Parts: sequence; structure tokens; C-alpha cells
Amino acid sequence: EKLLKDTMLRYGVEDYRVVAYCKGKDLEHMTLNHPFYERVVPIIVGHHVTAEAGTGAVHTAPGHGQDDYIIGQQYNLPVDNPVGDNGVFLPNTPLFAGKHVFSANNDVIEILKEKGALVHEEALQHSYPHCWRHKTPIIFRATPQWFISMDKNNLRAKALEEIKRVSWIPDWGEARINSMVEGRPDWCISRQRNWGVPIALFVHKETGELHPETADLIEKVATLIEQSGVEAWFELDAAELIGDEASDYTKINDILDVWFDSGVTHACVLERRENLPFPASMYLEGSDQHRGWFQSSLLTSVAMNGCAPYDAVLTHGFTVDAKGMKMSKSRGNVVAPQKVINSLGADVLRLWVSANDYRGEMTVSDEILKRASDVYRRLRNTARYLLSNLNDFNPATDCISYEDMLPLDRWAIEKARELQKDVLNYYEEYQFLQVHQRIHHFCSVDMGSFYLDVIKDRQYTMQANSVARRSSQTAMFHIAEAFVRLIAPILSYTAEEIWLELPGEREESVFLATVYEGLPEATNAELSEFDFWQPIIETRLLVSKELERVRAEGLIRSGLDADVTLYCGSDLYEALSQLNDELRFVLITSYAQVKPLSDKTDKASATGNEQLFIEVSASEHDKCVRCWHHRDDVALSAEHPELCSRCVENVDGKGEVRLFA
Repeated sequence: EKLLKDTMLRYGVEDYRVVAYCKGKDLEHMTLNHPFYERVVPIIVGHHVTAEAGTGAVHTAPGHGQDDYIIGQQYNLPVDNPVGDNGVFLPNTPLFAGKHVFSANNDVIEILKEKGALVHEEALQHSYPHCWRHKTPIIFRATPQWFISMDKNNLRAKALEEIKRVSWIPDWGEARINSMVEGRPDWCISRQRNWGVPIALFVHKETGELHPETADLIEKVATLIEQSGVEAWFELDAAELIGDEASDYTKINDILDVWFDSGVTHACVLERRENLPFPASMYLEGSDQHRGWFQSSLLTSVAMNGCAPYDAVLTHGFTVDAKGMKMSKSRGNVVAPQKVINSLGADVLRLWVSANDYRGEMTVSDEILKRASDVYRRLRNTARYLLSNLNDFNPATDCISYEDMLPLDRWAIEKARELQKDVLNYYEEYQFLQVHQRIHHFCSVDMGSFYLDVIKDRQYTMQANSVARRSSQTAMFHIAEAFVRLIAPILSYTAEEIWLELPGEREESVFLATVYEGLPEATNAELSEFDFWQPIIETRLLVSKELERVRAEGLIRSGLDADVTLYCGSDLYEALSQLNDELRFVLITSYAQVKPLSDKTDKASATGNEQLFIEVSASEHDKCVRCWHHRDDVALSAEHPELCSRCVENVDGKGEVRLFA
């Protein structure tokens, strides 16, 4: 009823009246005359017909569409198929014999006009299935095929039960494949192609029954194909296998659905190799494979073995361009992996993959790859710093015991241990994005922005064999050993480079090593010690911001040109005061004083933390040419007039002592 006005308007009919109203089902089984053939056709009711557009009445051809075929089966309609496999009407087709189905459209319209049966003619634009490869319209034809029943031997029920046993990553994969198997029709496994794996069957010409020795015949054909390839079946004379019966049987030349081919890889690969277990630990492919490989493998294995061929299934999305468009050669938006590898390196491409949530579509462009390259540079530079400072370190003779290490170095090792624990858990759960983020945070925040920056002074100014320097080297050695193993699954080439440069005896390749077990585990008391560093790290960040502000004003060129006074609340005052003179090494300034908040002067700047105000001034002292600190004790030594007292001690004396950093 709601289509009435639109229909009349489209037909140009202004003067009309409604004779009666009824539902579609009231017309069911009524018969109509064909508009130009001498035949009668019934009215049927189908849920695939919509009432949103058109007339609400649709022509149904059971031989030329899946919906039409299904509804035709319900009404026992004949499956007429007047179109050949070349898309041309068969010779016995009245009026249109020899014409291509698409070119015949105009002829149909002309005949309708001649018969006075055409009410209205208008070109419409609508959605129609096209070949994904050739972009040409598809012609649907019903042809005899071979099927695997989903229900005769409870294949569907058994498959649904096995789906529950499998671990699906991401978890929505279970619901996706469950609904597909639950609602799928019988599996059509035959195809009419020129080449493929043959369906090696002989069918009786009159009864349609399989040859009674089909199982033995298939085994003989399999032996022939093993020797000569699949062409052996197509070139085979039926009489060679079934003798005089050949005249009574048709040799089937259909081939198997390629999804059946891939679906039996569990039998062809796993069951033929003693070193491969069955079921497989995991099947991994794109998200489209829930209706493809994952499902065909499930159905064949359940039918053959009574169980799924895999314990887990992981699916990933597809790569799209910066606008979210699917990559296609015809669109010209393909980012070629080889081009990226040649320009940025394979590890940058691998890092980009890990930086995406693979469960959805993964966006790639030159700008995105550039950002991945920046992250890679950060990780690589962290490794370079570690290696460069282990140049004179022999782990067999130079390692410091965990108890004798400086507190800051023990803190760094604990951060590496936490990293290793988290990353290994993420790998176990295939959470590669979290692996990427966690490692990047460790390199940029824990190491780059704090620890490695603070220990530079120890590395470059203290005596080579001093406890404090060896302590930091021991920490860096442990960190590097863990780090190289953690990045290896993603940054494979870089990890191998690092591995070959690390000091100490080791396996030939990082990929022959296991998880690093040399990271000391802190006691509960030591764990509480690490909490000591958090307010210091936060203070350092605020001091760095203030130093940058003063530097921008031109008062200093670097942090070592500055003297800093911190006015702190009681808790922060107590924490910072414990570092004494070593606070300056943490802040990387020439002097660092801590005073109560009550002593705050007008020159002190607010920080956003009510318990901390910072006063920065340019140092008035001479600069030590060795450590670059501005100190009031520079030039006190006649032998080393350009050095501060600390550097004199490190050059000629027993060396300075560090307690914290």
C-alpha cells in the first residue's frame, strides 16, 4: 500500500482508483500468464522481497539466483536453466537463442512492447554483484554440483561443539564463525574449471549412483596422481580402471573447491610430519578466513578426526591507506613492502605492524611509516647507548653484586625486570601493540628521559674500575641482555646486530637463546626502596621544565650552567635531602640545594606542585673542563688548574664515592 503512490507517479498514471486491499500471502498460489511465452506461473511469497522500493513484486528465476533457488525449492518450482556456461541463451530458447543474456535485455523490452505488456520503461541504478577481480557483472546459473551435507552425520552439531573448545583471538571470532557454521547451507565442493584437484568419481549414467568400488578406485587414482600429477585423471581412459563398465559410467571432470584443498592441510602437513603436533597450536590468517580457511579446515577435520585441527585461531585485519580505503593496484594506493624495506629497513616495517591493533584495519602511509621510523630510532639509540658504555666491560670479571650496586642502578634493573614480565605476558596473549607501547615507554621514559641521562656523569668522569661506574655498567649489561631478547620477535635484524656486539660468551644467535634469567629479583625491602625514586623523578621533570624556560630567555645554555635551589614541603624535603650533593647529578646542574618551603624567596617560580618552588640562577663559578660542572673549587689544584676537586680526585686520587646516583 505504501508503494502505491510512488508506483503510479513513476508510471505517469494520475487517474486511478483502488479496487481492494489484501496481503501478499492472500495471493499465494494464484496463477498468472507469462507475458510472451505460452506458460502459466504461480504467485509465491518470499522474505527476500522488500517493500521499501519498487512494486513489491519480483520476478523469480530459480535457476539464476540463490534466493530464487531457495524459494523455488520451497514451492517445487522447476529449475529452468536456459543459459549456457558462456553466458549465451541455449539453442532451444525461444526468441533469444544464441544471444548473450546482457545484450538480450533490449530485445526483451521490444517484445514486451509488441505484446502490449510493458507498462513503463525506465533506467535504474542499483547494486549488482560483480567479479571482485575483473569488475564485471556476474551471471548466476544453477548447475549440478557435489555437496557435503552439514546435518546427515551431525557435522554441523559437532563443528559447533568444537568451536567452543578453541581459543579465538580476538574473542569475537568465536561468535562470528559460530553464526556462520550455524546458518550455512550444505557445502558445495565441486567446481567446473580447467585445472585443479579432480573429484575422482564414476557415476552410473542411468541411476546416478556411484560405482560400488568407489573407495578402491579413488585409492588407485590417488596413486596415479602421486606419480604423474592431477593431469593423470583428466587424461585417463575410464576403461583403464573399470574395464567394460566404462560405457555405463560417466567420468566426473569437476574439480574440488579450492577451500577444500586448503581445508585439508591438517592432513597433508601436520599428519605427514612427525615433528608437527595435531591439532596445530594455532591457525593465523585475515578476518575473512572465518568463512574460508578456518571454516573449511574445521569442517574437514571434524569429519575426518572428530575434532578441530587447531587449539587457537588468531585473525587480523587488512592494511588500508591513510583514508581507510582498501589497497588496490587499480586505485594506485598500494604501499609496496619491498619499497618500504629498501628505504626504511625491514625492522621499521615490522615495528609498524606491532604498533597497530591488528584486530581491526591497519592504516599505512608514508607519514605513518615515518613515525614508526622515529620510534625505531629511539629504540635503536637506546641499544647503541647501552653497547657503547659496555665497551670496556667484561661480565665475567667486572660485574658488581646486586647488594653492592648503587640504589639507582638497582632501580633500573627492577624497571627492566618489570618490563620483561609485562612483555612476556603480552607476547603470550598476542598483544603486540602493548608490547610495542611498553618497550617504547621503557626506552623513552625510564631509560632515555631519566636513568641513562643521569648516569652519563658516572660513565665519563669516574675512574674506570670504580664501584659506582661498574655498578651502572652491570645494570646496563643486565638491561641489554633482557632488552635484546624482548625486541627480537619484532625487531629481528636489529636484535641480531645487538646480540653480536654484546660482551660475554653467548649463543651464536639471539634466536638460539631463551628468556634472560639474570635479572636479580628484589626483596620486599628493596622494592619499598624503589618508591624513594618516584618523587625525585617527578621533581627532576619540573626542574627540567624550569631550566628550559630559563634557557629560552638566554640566561643559560645548558643545565650545567645553572645553580638550582628547591624550596620543598616536608615530605619532599626529606626525600631530596637524602641525596645531598648527589642531587646535582640527578638534576644535571652544577649546584642543587634543598631548602624548606618557608625559606622561599620572590625569585622562586611555582611549578604546579604546591610543595615545590624552584629558583634557577646562572652559575658564577668557573667551569671544569673535564666534567663541565661550574664549581667554586675549580683551579684549587696547582697540577690541574682547570679541574674541580672531584675530577682531581678521579684523575690522581682514589676516586670519588657515590652512595645513590
